[in-house]
Order: sequence, then structure tokens, then C-alpha cells
Amino acid sequence: MIRRCAVLGDPVEHSLSPVLHRAAYAELGLDWSYDAVRVAAGGLATYVEGLGDEWRGLSLTMPLKREVMPLLTSRDHWTEISGVANTLLLDNEGGRHGLNTDVPGAEAALGRATDAALHEALVLGGGATATSVLLALAERGLRRATLAVRDPGRAADTVAAVARHRHAPELIVTGLADLGPCAADVVVSTIPATAQTDAVLAAVDDVPVVFEVLYDPWPTPLAERATASGRTLVGGLDLLLWQAVDQVRAMTGRFDVPVAAMRAAGRARLAERPH
Repeated sequence: MIRRCAVLGDPVEHSLSPVLHRAAYAELGLDWSYDAVRVAAGGLATYVEGLGDEWRGLSLTMPLKREVMPLLTSRDHWTEISGVANTLLLDNEGGRHGLNTDVPGAEAALGRATDAALHEALVLGGGATATSVLLALAERGLRRATLAVRDPGRAADTVAAVARHRHAPELIVTGLADLGPCAADVVVSTIPATAQTDAVLAAVDDVPVVFEVLYDPWPTPLAERATASGRTLVGGLDLLLWQAVDQVRAMTGRFDVPVAAMRAAGRARLAERPH
């Protein structure tokens, strides 16, 4: 039986996940398929119910990472802590297993970019990805973080998730519009490129490590400014790659995941897109 996998979300047309996963399947000699499927908020349960036995796994992006939680029959450690899953493994007995590969993916991306101490963080945005990157930073010894969001009242899930970490950092929530010059070891941006205003960019100009989780459009204003000033930049493709490596491993059961081929395929596709 040919196995099927896909990435679900809304929007999903921009996703590079099919490029990465298909590159992995080709290198591994697997006759598997991987597609991008638009599933709007509120539609995940119905979509999953309609899947046949040929389906092995789903990658989940906005707005489905929290919506999937009630559907799960098991959860890995990071899904339990974070309250979000970006991966849904399916078995032939009806099992639905939730994984959060964003946390180890963020750890890997950061670890390959810098060995600097990252004790103070500023995180722009407070959604599911912000939660996962904060947990990754907590694994690395984060002590304090400021969460700058458009609506502080909507950051409760992220605050609660970070508090569940065994070494939970101190967390301060503020309004994005109230952001002033910031002294931190790392800034993590999960906000749209259109929200990266001159005021926001100026506030983080002195932060030496920049983690931009977006990869489309690329470069974002923040990434462009970080590169121009010679700061350490961790890009969205880095995060996407390393979380996808763990997804391929989990979905296929193969441990010889071809990281280099996946990275090359992602970079090539990004280079084809208009800037």
C-alpha cells in the first residue's frame, strides 16, 4: 500500500513542507505521497474522520495545532507540556498520536547557529510557535522572557504552557505597541512581516541573536536588518527543516533521514520564489 501524508492548515499554499518531505522520500526510496491541503479552523475533526488506512501522518500548521488536541489518543512529552501538536501520527487501529516536533526543531536550529548563553529573550507574538520556541529556550537555560503580543489577553495558553516546564523562566507579557528598546540575548519573531514596523525593528536592534520563524516571504524586514548588521540569524527554513526531520523519522520509522537533501530542496524552492 502506498502511504499518504500531508500538511494541513489555512493558509497552506505557501508551505515548503511538501518539498522537504518529498525530497526525503526520494532519497529513502519510498513510494509515498505528501500533499498540502487547506483545512480551515473548525474543520480538522471532519477531515481526519474521512481518512483511510493508507494515511500515515499529518503535519499541522496554523490554525490547527491546538485544535487537534481533543482528537488525540496519545501525546508525546512536548505536546503534553505545550498544549499543541504539529504532527499527527495515524495507525490502522484508530490511534491518533500527537507529537510536537517544533520544540526539538527549535533546539536544533538554535544549537547549530550559536552556542551563546541565551538567558534573556524577547518573543514577538504569543501563538503555538511562540510557545514551542520558548520551551526550547527553557531547555537551554532561559531565565526570563518578555512576550510582546498585540492582545495580551490572548497569551494565556502560552503563559500556562511555559509555566509547566520543569525549569520555567520568568515570563512578562506586554503589548506589542508598547515595545521599547530591549536588552535581551535573543529575539524570536513569530509575527507577520507586515507587523514588523520600524518601531518594532528599532526596539530589537541591539539584540545579538535573531530567530525569525517565518520563511515566506523571505527575507522579512527583521531578517534583512539582522543580516545587514552582522547579527546571528536563525531563519524559518532552519526551524522547518529540523522539525520536519523529526516528522519524517516518526512517520516513516526511518532513522537515516537525509537532512542535506531536504535542506537543499527547501533552499532551491525558496530561491525560485519572488522576493
